[in-house]
Amino acid sequence: MKVYTYSQVRQNLSEVLNRAKVEPVLVKRRGGDLFTIVPQKKKESPFDVPGVKTNASTGDILEAIREGRSKYLGE
Repeated sequence: MKVYTYSQVRQNLSEVLNRAKVEPVLVKRRGGDLFTIVPQKKKESPFDVPGVKTNASTGDILEAIREGRSKYLGE
């Protein structure tokens, strides 16, 4: 784990953040306080799902939608 001073972090922020992608980075202040820099995990959308291969045509899909709507609306 690499330890940087506060001044080093200010001067080399990009380098520090790149290193933090690989391992936690410690930042030491003049008074002796230590802080850890670790990246946050990206939140994924629940709608970000892989596609499904199917032989259904656009017409088949539209027909299924119409059938579902007619049953729901009581037509």
